[in-house]
Amino acid sequence: MVHKYKCPECGEKPEERDEPCHIIRAPYPHAMIPGSYCSPELLAHIIYEKYAKSVPLHRQEKDFNSKNIPLLKATMSNWVGTAAEKWCLPIVEKMHEMLIAGQMIHADETTVQVLREEGRKPTTTSRMWVYCNGKMNDRSIIIFDYQPTRKGEHASNFLKGFIGYLICDGYDAYNAVEGAKRCGCMTHARRGFIQALPNDQKLHSTSVAAKAVEYFNKIYHEENLLADSSTEYRYKQRLVKVKPLLDEFFAWLENVQVSGKGKLTDAVRYALNERKYLYTFLENGDVPIDNNRAENAIRPFALGRKNWLFSNTANGARSSATLYSIISTAQANGVDAEKYLTELFSQPAGTILLPWREENET
Repeated sequence: MVHKYKCPECGEKPEERDEPCHIIRAPYPHAMIPGSYCSPELLAHIIYEKYAKSVPLHRQEKDFNSKNIPLLKATMSNWVGTAAEKWCLPIVEKMHEMLIAGQMIHADETTVQVLREEGRKPTTTSRMWVYCNGKMNDRSIIIFDYQPTRKGEHASNFLKGFIGYLICDGYDAYNAVEGAKRCGCMTHARRGFIQALPNDQKLHSTSVAAKAVEYFNKIYHEENLLADSSTEYRYKQRLVKVKPLLDEFFAWLENVQVSGKGKLTDAVRYALNERKYLYTFLENGDVPIDNNRAENAIRPFALGRKNWLFSNTANGARSSATLYSIISTAQANGVDAEKYLTELFSQPAGTILLPWREENET
């Protein structure tokens, strides 16, 4: 509420005064979104609740109603879409430029359902791709990208101009990314054998899957010892300690006889198909041996999906991708995401305020 003031001595005949009567209105902040009572603090809270704490808008509507605040889900949805497009998208585009300019990128994707998308059935499965830089960087960048399919052209288009190491799983579509040197994921290869382990612990002594897991455990043990080492030292020690283990593992795996269908067959074939990519990390001491960084980055989205289930429109899915990018990057950099959003929304739309602390900040 904004108060207006008028001189009480003017009466109804201001023409009798030497000076005209003036109506004075108290100072007030301009509406963040024209025609609404949305404030930076309120919108930051709504977005943080949904994209950081996985609280869907319909549950937030109930919570607001319990506090006698008549704020509808449709209203909040419109606000969120406006914030994503006008405040957050320019920042994500800047983050995208910085990501492409780096030396390594992690990539992964997961499913998402969009109910109303032109030319597609509501039950059709769409994809949310995620890309992030390596953990060796001073600042984390995590970007979500909504696409209707899992075609490799989406990764190729998003990563156009990137020249460096691309760490990903065994999905061949990533081979479409020109200029990238593909790196395999040791965790994916190991996971297949873990899933193939016999339920009976007594059978592990003669189990092919158990022996494979043992090889991977040895590799990870040596790699973990190098966690705090310099890039050059890690590179040299990998060649001395890790490469022989990898060589021994594949020499053994080539002689493992599998046939038909089954978890063990799938695990063996996956590892053999990924062999050349699983060796790529040996070329550079900063390249990780797995894609855990991307898998961890996409996990909050997967958790939120269990609560909100689907997106109504493709535009809504793209807005979600933008806001997950902002929230995830802020949190990965140790920034209070809700406080950051409040500060961002207090600035004019289009302001580039990156979701991390600058070097000169304390």
